[in-house]
Amino acid sequence: MILIDGKKEAANLRLELKKEVLALKAKYNKVPGLTVILIGDLAPSQIYVRNKEKSAKEVGLKSEVIKYPSNVEEKTILNKIDELNKDDTVSGILVQLPLPKHIDKKKVIETIIPEKDVDGFHPVNVGNLSSGYESSVPCTPLGCYLLIKKMEPNLSGKKAVVVGRSNLNGKPMTQLLLKENCTVTITHSKTKDLKEECLKGDIVVAAVGIPELVKGDWIKKDAIVIDVGINKIDKGIVGDVAFDEVSKIAKAITPVPGGVGPMTIACLLKNTVECFKRSQR
Repeated sequence: MILIDGKKEAANLRLELKKEVLALKAKYNKVPGLTVILIGDLAPSQIYVRNKEKSAKEVGLKSEVIKYPSNVEEKTILNKIDELNKDDTVSGILVQLPLPKHIDKKKVIETIIPEKDVDGFHPVNVGNLSSGYESSVPCTPLGCYLLIKKMEPNLSGKKAVVVGRSNLNGKPMTQLLLKENCTVTITHSKTKDLKEECLKGDIVVAAVGIPELVKGDWIKKDAIVIDVGINKIDKGIVGDVAFDEVSKIAKAITPVPGGVGPMTIACLLKNTVECFKRSQR
């Protein structure tokens, strides 16, 4: 069994991006810029944003974090996004989720122009991805995709099972696998015979938010298993996959933590660089 080391792969990706940023700086005399808007003081969001800022600086991006109190007016946020949309030094804009209840997430996402939407959430990017056109891809599924490709460069004809149908993970993951000529089954918590569906997968991506849902006898021998879940239970942090059981069956598996998580931030940086390159055409 191969333990897929997300930390190591993310470090390799950051190294590649650092070289690319240096080349872009030499060519254009400027570097890609990432601006993150953080509203409120939720501890997980603050930690996540701090990690993003640190990683962005490590690869040589111009990084900025704009903080607002949780009672900030929605209009203030939308006006700031408009301002950043027009700012040539900003290649990517990210508004850290979750948002306070009085701020409309849909409105915020749609105010960021698609060309600077490094999260890949704007309806135009979602549509482009599902149509097979160039787009920003949500960072977590992009990270999963890169890890899968590392294990299995040729995915054509493979059977993939995605457990979870969220806009954040399940749906974009499906599009990425379809693009690679996989036969994809989307399942979720309401799927009948979920175990039987998972057993068909050469690749299983679990992103449903139910602790240790996917058991050892749900996985066929030599499958590649990607665990997107992060669940806090009494014994600590676990994924959506029962790791001890599944690791005895699978060919390769991501741990939680240390699997998909580090790749998510590295892919955010990758998206920022791609947005910059597209803006220079």
